[in-house]
Parts: sequence; C-alpha cells; structure tokens
Amino acid sequence: MAKAMHHRLQQLAQRPRDGKRVNWISAIQTLAFSVGLAIVGPTVVMSQQTTPSNEKELPYVVLRADEATYDKNTGIVTTRGKVEISHGAEVLHADTVTYDKRKDTITAIGNVVLLEPTGDVIFSDKATFSDGMREGIAEGFRMLMTDNTRLVGVGGTRTGGLITTINKAVFSPCNLCKDKPKWPPLWRIRSHQVTHDNESKQIEHKDAFLEFYGIPVIYTPYLSHPDPSVKRRSGFLTPTFSNNATFGNVLLTPYFWAIAPNEDLLITPQWMTQESPVLGATYRRRFAKGELEVDGSVTNPERQDTNGNGIDGNKVREHLFAKGKYHHNSIWRTRFQFQHASDDTYLRRYQFPEPDRQTLTTSFATEGFKGRNYAQISGYSFQGLRVSDDPGESPLVLPFAEYNYVSNPTTTGAFFTADTNALIITRDEGVDSRRLSFKGGWHLPYTAWTGEMYRLSALVQTDLYSANDVTTESGAVESAVTGRVFPQLMAEWRYPFARAEANAVQVIEPMAAVVVAPNGGNDDKIPNEDSQDVEFDSTNLFAPNRFSGVDRVDGGHRFIYGINWSLYGNHGGAIETFLGQSQRLRTQTAFTSSSGLRDKTSDVVGKLRLSPGDWLDFLYRFRFDPDTTSARRNQVDLSIGPSWLKFGTNYLFLDESSNTGTFGDREEVTLSFNARLSNRWTANGSTKKNLISGGGTVNESIGLTYSDECFTFIVRGTRDFSEDRDLKPTNTLFFQLIFKHLGTFASAG
Repeated sequence: MAKAMHHRLQQLAQRPRDGKRVNWISAIQTLAFSVGLAIVGPTVVMSQQTTPSNEKELPYVVLRADEATYDKNTGIVTTRGKVEISHGAEVLHADTVTYDKRKDTITAIGNVVLLEPTGDVIFSDKATFSDGMREGIAEGFRMLMTDNTRLVGVGGTRTGGLITTINKAVFSPCNLCKDKPKWPPLWRIRSHQVTHDNESKQIEHKDAFLEFYGIPVIYTPYLSHPDPSVKRRSGFLTPTFSNNATFGNVLLTPYFWAIAPNEDLLITPQWMTQESPVLGATYRRRFAKGELEVDGSVTNPERQDTNGNGIDGNKVREHLFAKGKYHHNSIWRTRFQFQHASDDTYLRRYQFPEPDRQTLTTSFATEGFKGRNYAQISGYSFQGLRVSDDPGESPLVLPFAEYNYVSNPTTTGAFFTADTNALIITRDEGVDSRRLSFKGGWHLPYTAWTGEMYRLSALVQTDLYSANDVTTESGAVESAVTGRVFPQLMAEWRYPFARAEANAVQVIEPMAAVVVAPNGGNDDKIPNEDSQDVEFDSTNLFAPNRFSGVDRVDGGHRFIYGINWSLYGNHGGAIETFLGQSQRLRTQTAFTSSSGLRDKTSDVVGKLRLSPGDWLDFLYRFRFDPDTTSARRNQVDLSIGPSWLKFGTNYLFLDESSNTGTFGDREEVTLSFNARLSNRWTANGSTKKNLISGGGTVNESIGLTYSDECFTFIVRGTRDFSEDRDLKPTNTLFFQLIFKHLGTFASAG
C-alpha cells in the first residue's frame, strides 16, 4: 500500500490544474482516503514529483498534524492538533483544518496563521480557502508586515492569490505602548475598507481618517501608498513648510517619479507668498558602466537693483548643475561636472545645493589608474560669485594633462618617481600661459637595526613656460618664454622610542631633515597660477616644497626639526602632540610675510589632540611667531560631554589667511550643542560669530526633533545676518512632519 500511495502522490504532484498551481489539497485528501482510518500520533506526508525536462519543477506539499480522519460519507478530511500545511514558501498553521472534497474548500479554525512568501504573516480566528489558497475569507483578520507594520480588520477576503481586502480596517506602523497596550498608537489610519495588492505592492484606503492617539484629525475619501516591501515608488513626498521675512510662507511639495529601476526624477515646486514660485528638479540615471545626475531650478521674480530694491519688470533666474562618470574598463574612466548660475547670489538666496560656495567649477577629465601609476587629461572653467570677481579674469584651463609614475622597489628598497604635466591657461583679460613640467625623483628608505629610520631623496624639477601679459616685480608687462631646472636633495631622520606603561604605551619620536637646493628659482616672468595660497602647518613642515602647486619652488638650504609625543591607552583613548620648526640660510622672498616661511627662522607649528574617551575630543592646531610669540594661526575643534549631551566649539584665527592679504585677519567661533532629551526627543542649536571688530553674529539656529519607528517631527528656527547685494538678514521657521509609509502618497478630496 505504501508504494501505491507514494505513486499516487507523485501523479497528483505532476498533474497541473487548469494551467495553475497543483491542487495540493487533493494530495492530503488522497492520503486519508487511502489509509481509511484515523491515524493517532504525529503524521508527516510529503509529495515530490520527478519532473520531465520540459516541465517546471513544482514544490513540496507537506502535512503535519497530531491526528487525521476521513469521513467517507461526507467526503471531509479533518486534521487536528498543531496542524501545519506547507506548499513551497506558503505555510498554514491552525488548531483544526478540514477539507471538503465536494466543495473543494479548506477551513482552518483556531489560532490560524498563514506565512506568506513575501514574509508577511496573517492571523485570524477562522479562515476558509479554495482554489489552492488563491481564494479565501478570514474572520478577525490581523496582518503583520515585514517591518512590523500592522493591518487589522473585522474580516478579510483574498482574491486570485494577490488581492486582499479588509473591512473596517486599522493600519499603523507604530508600536503599542508596552505599559498600556490597549491605548491607541501614536498615529493610525482607520478606514472603511483597505485593499492590499500583492502584485503592485500598493495599499489603498477608502473613507479614511488619520488619527493621533485615537483622535481623528484628517479625513480623505481615498488614500494610496506602497506597502513596506517597496523601496521606491512614484508619488508625492513629504511636504516641507517654512516661513521667513524674505519669502513669507514657503511650501515645498516634491514629487518623485520612479521612471525605471535605474532612473528617477524629483520635481520640487517651491511656493512662496511674497515672491514668484521656484521650480526645481533633479534627474538621476545609472548605466551599466556609468551614472548621470542633473540638478536645476528656474524662477521669474521681480527685478531688483544691487541693493535688493524692486524695480519694474521681471528677470529669469536659474541654475543648472550636472555631473557624471563613465567607466570604459578597469583602468580608464571619464567624469565631468557642469555648474552654472544666472547670477552671483541666486544659490545663496534660494538655499540650493552648497549655497556657501564662492566659485562654480565646470570640468571634464579622462583618467586612468594602473598599479601605482596615474594619468589624466582634463579641462576647467570657473564662475566667480564674489562681488570682487571679474568674469574677464576668470581662467580657462584647457587642456591640463598629467602623468604620475612610481616604480616598484629595487632589492635595496629604492624606488623612482616621475611626475609630468602640461597645461594651457587663457583669459579674456590678464595673463595667458602655457606650461610643460617634469619632476623626477629617486628615494631610498632605510631602517637601521637600532630602530632609526632614514630616507634619502634626490629630486629635480624642470619647467618650460610661455606667457603673455606677465607683470614683473618692476611693474613691467611682458611676454616671454622662460624655464628653469631646479634640483633638490633631502635627507630625513626619525627615531621612535616606545615604552609600555601600566595602562598605556608612550611614544617619543624626534625627527629632523636637511634640504639642499639652489636659492631662488622663481623668475618673475613665470606666472603664478597654482601656488598663491600657502597654508603652513604641521602637515607640510617636512615637505620638500611647501607651495601648493608647481609654479613656485621652495629654494635654498634649510634644516627642519620636530618632535612627536603620544600616549595610547590600552583600552582606547589617546594624547598626541607635535612641535616643529625650520631654519634656512637665506630669506625666501617667494613667500609672503604672512606665510610664516619668509624669514630665515620659520614660525613654530604644532598640534595637540586629547581624546581620553568618548566624552572628550579636543584638537588644537597652532602657528606662532617665534620672535613675538604672537599667534599667526589658531584652530580649535572641541567636542565634550556624554553621548546624550554634546557641546561643540570650533574656533579659527588667521593672521592674513590669504598670503596676498586679500582678506586680512579672520577670527570666528562656532558654538553648538546636541542633546538627547529622551529616546525619542532631541534638541540641537548653534551660533557662529565673527570676532573681528564690527563683525557680530553670522547665523544662529535651534531645532527640536521627535523620531520613533513610525513618525518624525522637526521644527527649526534660523537667523542669518549675512548681507550681500540682494541678500538681507533673514529669520526662518522650518516645520516638517514625516509619516512612515506616507512619504509617498496620492490622495483625492
């Protein structure tokens, strides 16, 4: 009989039903019919077919129960006691399951649980299914989705295995209060009827109320949103509301269009009560070997003069940013960036991406990476946004090509480097220049058996320039072809000492270097395009060339010395310090007096970092004049406090931060705090002040945020005191509500 029963189950599993899935209930019925009596004790029946090569394999059918009976007169199979029926990824649990052969229905009673292939779990008191679980009716319907979102109703129906309809339903992703589980959740949607389409992954509500703590606050006859399994879907995103003195009430109503799995478009209208609306959009697309992103906006406000006063007519204002990259193969790729704004203050006025930037850069580059080597060819153009920027003096760099080579070490550890580049710079007004540069080097690192570390480097830089309209030191404007050959020899030494303490490791590392090079090397007929800004600190004290680019070289003989001292805790935490200086034989006039490198004795540079634990992180970078001990640069970054209450300070002092003295001294401080008031409430605030005489407060902000598993509330107030042409001091109040799953919605009223 066992062989005959097994053969019969194989036949049933191989036989499709009306082109749909196998009627796996028939396999259960046949088992009971073949046995013809009650079976007491755990029962397990499985059917698996041997599928012909041209047919799709069908899943297992598994039945587990403590007891199974079959009534020949009524044709009803009954299973009791921890009943489990599974067919592929679908699993049904119940206290009692009966199958009516004549009606072809299965009824589950008591603690009914249905595990869906999607991961959703359906609970009910009683459920009746037909057509291989594709059709069904449930009483006392409860559904737990994959992200713990709950959908509850008095009853539900299942149609076609895909559509589930729940009557008098409540939907909420919020957890219930553990102490008072009978209380309503923070928010929920109570609807006359809810439909869940498992194919389109969409949930639709009819005659719905949005309730806060059980109190109805909003009604809509129709509401639709994706189910929790959806990661992206077309629809309206959470709107944002704010108010400020310049624009009045401001409402952003973004719409997200999921064009394709690899392509989308975000459209963001910005409605304002005191000015014309702004239309913004962001388009993104990924390709098999690349990506593209385009961001832009446009508006047509009233024309204004340089002081921000209205005049007759309107003026179109806009911006367009684009960037992308394409990987040709594992070595080569091409990238580009386009940035344009209709005028200098547009981005800051409407707070578009990176509104504080002072220069827009358009560029392209094709570059290759192979081993230790790099090559690229690129081009650049710029749009200055400062009031002092002259568009005619803005450079066009095209082309700019470079190649960087690092050889493999020889048996002695020595290696070679070669850096070459070429560029052409043109302007409508000012200097035009062309440059061809090569810098080669030989480097030999060595570690002695005593632990001392040495490094010997021999460098040579060769440059050829052709320039027009260069202003020399005498004030003459000339055009010339010139060049230079600039050799350098550098020897470095350092000797780290380490000692283990009881709970830490202490490291003391003295270091020194000698640089030998010709004096000068910076002909005034060589234009300075890439070496105007010198930021001298502990990071480049031991660099062969402290200039940031190629156009200026750091000539002359000099001696460099410094010391590192560090203490590292065995269980975390650290103290790190550095102090250093350099001495040269002659004054280097290529550096400005404010750079700290012009005199024979350089400024003293160093840093101090304290991080004994998570409650404190302190970094102090400094540069001071050795003769007067006055500070030339002070920078402090401080974060202090436990994880639930952090205070931060950022302080910066620059004595003529630009070596040209364009900006003069700068001194500013930013104070901030971030407090976790509870598991769900946080507060934060900041203020930035310009400490130079007459500077005052730059901006202030304070905000409060509530966030839990289903809801986020943000309110923030800001004050911006900046003034620049049509930009005036502004107070802004920002307000946002974010409902989980309803960030993308469609509603009709």
